[in-house]
Amino acid sequence: MSALLIWMGYLLLGGLAGTLAGLFGIGGGLVIVPALVFAFDLQGLSPDVVMHLAVGTSLSTIVVTGASSAWGHYRRGSVQRDWFLALLPGLVLGAIAGVFVAGSLSGGALGTLFGVFLLAVAAKMALGRGPRPGQRQPGRAAMGLAGVVIGGVSALFGIGGGTLSVPWLTRCGASMTRAVGTSSACGLPIAAFGAVTFIVVGWGEPGLPAGAMGYVMVPAFLGIVLASVPFARVGVKLAHRLPARLLRLAFAGLLVAVGLKFLI
Repeated sequence: MSALLIWMGYLLLGGLAGTLAGLFGIGGGLVIVPALVFAFDLQGLSPDVVMHLAVGTSLSTIVVTGASSAWGHYRRGSVQRDWFLALLPGLVLGAIAGVFVAGSLSGGALGTLFGVFLLAVAAKMALGRGPRPGQRQPGRAAMGLAGVVIGGVSALFGIGGGTLSVPWLTRCGASMTRAVGTSSACGLPIAAFGAVTFIVVGWGEPGLPAGAMGYVMVPAFLGIVLASVPFARVGVKLAHRLPARLLRLAFAGLLVAVGLKFLI
């Protein structure tokens, strides 16, 4: 496979990930990780490193693509700063720990866990169950523990954390606007510390291809970042024109298909 064809594939993947992220309101990691696994398989990369490389690369792209979202929410005052700061130490610790857990797993085991996670997210979307609003003001210890769980699971699967942090913040009493805004800020330390740790853990790993820095594939990172940001706007426009329930069920079906592929 030629270098030009590979670059075009990464740009196409970035456009697809950005569109779906804007269309369905989800972090790009749920799309980027399985798509990268497929792309790396087509390139004939070692099965031992494909899954780890996909997760690490996904986190690295979220550092860039999530920054504009987080900054926009911060400027609009929708980031709950005290809760973010309370979560921050746990997010960092959890993200680092999640990468080490991923590094201890075989590619097959990590892929199986990712498949189960996709099926769980798909079931939640299909049933239309949003987070239940609450009024409980969490203590610092509860926030720290929640941060560890959110950071660990998110880094393990290469996602930004909104799947877990939005429901948690909503149950703590945050409005949906503040929950989403604070969640976008939480995604940055998860992605940054997770990506750097994946680079360190994967450094010198046998079977890595040219262009890889540890478990981050630099050409894939560049292609996805360049295309995903502008195409996210396309997804947002489509989301306002198509029926919400149809969109939710369609994406849930896609996640089920991809999740089953990982399990089988």
